[in-house]
Amino acid sequence: MIQDSKVHDAHMITDNDNVATVVRCVHKGEKVKVKGTDIEKVLESLSEIPAGHKIALVDIAKDYKVIKYNEVIGKAINNIYAGEHVHLHNLDGTRARGDLE
Repeated sequence: MIQDSKVHDAHMITDNDNVATVVRCVHKGEKVKVKGTDIEKVLESLSEIPAGHKIALVDIAKDYKVIKYNEVIGKAINNIYAGEHVHLHNLDGTRARGDLE
């Protein structure tokens, strides 16, 4: 439950990002208030998301780029829906991988 309109549960770094980082543990079914540079939105969490992990801001199709910090950090290994936890179970990360260099 969002108690203070100035408090945000997740932050996106740029408005091009399709994921945001949650700043607290989010429970399935909770409303999540997301703040970007010029965007504020509220979405419902579809899953439990630990603090510091990513939440999808929009539906991301399988094999589509996942963007955080205005950078491609990987691709979806299956369809990811807005409000879903984005992590190793549905993301093939491409950052800091020596096998891709």
